[in-house]
Amino acid sequence: MERPRKTDVPQARRPTTRVSDRFALLPSMRFREAATAAFALALGRFLDQAEGVNECEELFDLLSAFALNFDCPWIAYGSLTPNQRVLKPVQSGPGVMLNYPEEWQKRYFEMGYAFIDPIIKKSRKRTGAFPWSEVYNDESTTEIERRFFDEAATFGLRSGLSVPLHGPDGSFAVMSFAQSWDRQFQKQTTPYLELAALHFHQRVDNWLKSSRIESAPSLSIREKECMLWVARGKSSWDIGTILGISKNTVNFHMKNVMRKLDAASRTVAALKAVEFGIIEL
Repeated sequence: MERPRKTDVPQARRPTTRVSDRFALLPSMRFREAATAAFALALGRFLDQAEGVNECEELFDLLSAFALNFDCPWIAYGSLTPNQRVLKPVQSGPGVMLNYPEEWQKRYFEMGYAFIDPIIKKSRKRTGAFPWSEVYNDESTTEIERRFFDEAATFGLRSGLSVPLHGPDGSFAVMSFAQSWDRQFQKQTTPYLELAALHFHQRVDNWLKSSRIESAPSLSIREKECMLWVARGKSSWDIGTILGISKNTVNFHMKNVMRKLDAASRTVAALKAVEFGIIEL
C-alpha cells in the first residue's frame, strides 16, 4: 500500500541476531526449515523466561525482545473491558503497554484516533491475526482510516500485524507488532507471534483480574443482593418485593453501594460491580 514517507524519521535499529540474518545464505528450502526451527526456539525461550516473571513491565520487555526476532521493534498491547469503547491515554498499569515512538503516541491521543482506530475496529469483528495491509486495502475501510495508517507510517510504523484477543465476558485486547519498513509478514511467522501474544495476554489478564478483586470494595450480602437485581433492571419496589424488604430499605442499601463504589448512579454502580466481579449476571 502506498504511503507518504517522512525522511527525517530514522529507521528503528534492527537486532544483530535476527533469524533472517542467520540463514540468509542458505537455499530457500533449507532457509525455511532453519528459520522455522529458530522461530520455535525463540518462542520456547520466551515461554520459559516468562514463567519466572511476576511483573507486567518485565513480561513486556521479554515480549519486546522476542519480537525483534521477527524484525518488529515496536509492539503495543491494549486491553478493553466489555463496556469500554476506546483505549484511554497511556498510564502506568498493565491495561495499556507499548513502545511506539512517543511522538506517535502523543499524536494518536491528541487527534482522537482512539475513536476511529481501524485496528481496534477490525479486531472487534475477528479472531485471527491480520496484517495492517489487509485493513488498508479493504473496500470497507474509509479514507479517514487509511489516513490513520498513512500518518502512522510517517512516524516510523510502516507495516504491522495485529492479534485480537477475545475474552468470554465480552472484553478483548489487541496485541500489535509493527515494523519500520513496508513488508508483508510471512505466513509461517504469524503462528509464533500469535502464540506469544496469547501467552502474554493470559498472564496480564490474570494479573488484572487479581488486582480488581484485591481493590474491590466490600459489600454486605444484602447490598450484593440489591445490586444484582438493579443490574437485572429491577426497580426498588420490585427488589423489595423479591427480597421481602421495604422500598426505603432497598434505597438505603443502594445509597451505600453507590458510595462504596464511588458511582454517580445505579447504572454506573452496576457496571462497576460487574467489572470488580462483585456480582455476576
